[in-house]
Amino acid sequence: MVWKKLFMSLPIQIIKLAAVQNIMSRRTRIVWAGFAVAVSLTSGLLVLGDANGPRPLAMAPVIIGANGNSIMAREAKLDYRRWTAIVIHHSNTPAGDLSSVARLQGAADASGIGYHFVIGNGQGIADGSIEIANRWNRQEPGAHVASIAKSNSASSDTKLVANRRVPLADELNRHAIGICLIGNGDRRPFTTNQMSELASLVRRLQKEFNIPADQVYLHSDVAKVRSPGRFFSAAEFEAQLVQSKP
Repeated sequence: MVWKKLFMSLPIQIIKLAAVQNIMSRRTRIVWAGFAVAVSLTSGLLVLGDANGPRPLAMAPVIIGANGNSIMAREAKLDYRRWTAIVIHHSNTPAGDLSSVARLQGAADASGIGYHFVIGNGQGIADGSIEIANRWNRQEPGAHVASIAKSNSASSDTKLVANRRVPLADELNRHAIGICLIGNGDRRPFTTNQMSELASLVRRLQKEFNIPADQVYLHSDVAKVRSPGRFFSAAEFEAQLVQSKP
């Protein structure tokens, strides 16, 4: 690169100037010569670093907007036989991103997160932006549905499930795509952008994998939990699903 060439040539130009004009004392010339050697060594290390140094992790989390962006996995072909359902969660935190949610789940880094997608609220990642987890990139089963399954009979707090069999947690973790909204749905509603992008993402996943509407669940539908919280409007979400065009 141009800046590196200029940086590497700087010590030589300094020494030449000193020799021609003879304006520096012997001690000053020694100091500048030492500086020249140090800069040259640093420049050499920079060049070597460009050639053989570390690269950004190929599988670092990718941030997308749901509309008009690919949901293709990066390390495996889409597993059309695996994905038969979708489960929607919240992070139960006011802020966060894929890495912080993974830590809450006890994972050492973002690679261990149990979800497949995380949708930001502007506190951690941009409002409505979607982070794709490595589980999705590798087309791996999820680890996002609580092991305490809800009864198969419909109850008064059911949101999207109505008089239909509720799959067991293990079945959902193996076959359901986990989507996590950053935020606490028991304290405040999710942002307009989050709800819009969630609906767009769900519709695109439904279309790609032929997932019927009755296989889209809230976490509270299928386990004894409150996620995604009482402020998650199932009616609004269902209306947006109808309006969304993947």
